[in-house]
Amino acid sequence: MTSSELWTRATADRYDTEEGEMSSAAVLGPTVDFLADLAGAGRALEFAIGTGRVGVPLRRRGVPVVGVELSEPMAAVLRRKIDEDTLPVTVGDMATTTVPGEFTLVYLVYNTITNLLTQDEQVECFRNAARHLAPGGRFVIELGVPPLRFLPPGQVAVPFDVSERHLGFDTFDLVEQILVSHHFTRDGDDGHYRRGNSRHRYAWPAELDLMARLAGLALERRVADWDGAPFTQDSTKHISVWRRPA
Repeated sequence: MTSSELWTRATADRYDTEEGEMSSAAVLGPTVDFLADLAGAGRALEFAIGTGRVGVPLRRRGVPVVGVELSEPMAAVLRRKIDEDTLPVTVGDMATTTVPGEFTLVYLVYNTITNLLTQDEQVECFRNAARHLAPGGRFVIELGVPPLRFLPPGQVAVPFDVSERHLGFDTFDLVEQILVSHHFTRDGDDGHYRRGNSRHRYAWPAELDLMARLAGLALERRVADWDGAPFTQDSTKHISVWRRPA
């Protein structure tokens, strides 16, 4: 077991609804195109596959997908969508859990590497990806750039969503590289709000590149989004691709 916080049944049951925008065709189309192109005729392994937001449509594209997921309730939601023979899932953590066979692609989407709350565990995640990759295979991570430029002196919180039904902001521990995402979500129309939070360890692109080197992987490409826009100093996230030598 790693330091990742477990997603509960209640969280799993409402996850797809609350992340509806991330499941839209506008988001998933470029994501699946990007990953399918890298997988080619090979197999793909998704770490922290969750409810299958990406893994299920990638499998339906024709790419054989295998998943690893720490939360049994999240895996149970995925199982309502697709059967085990079509998309196998192993319950376990992404830093140490292994599955049989080699893959041309291992991937982690939507900031999930930050669920590992220590640098050592994030390094082990890269090593775990590398041990599953066939020669020439790729490891892909989608990750936000830490928004520390928005922190003036003395401020520790940055809002990321202020809307009618949701208020979200991150607070930062700059010494430990830990951020806590705070959510206040409106339930129904009676004025009540549900409060939740989750802890994450943020990492910079250069830090991830060093983790990749320790695992025997080399940076092949870094872009700002799934459409392939250039990554710049103003980018709020990155899609990074590291390759195992052939």
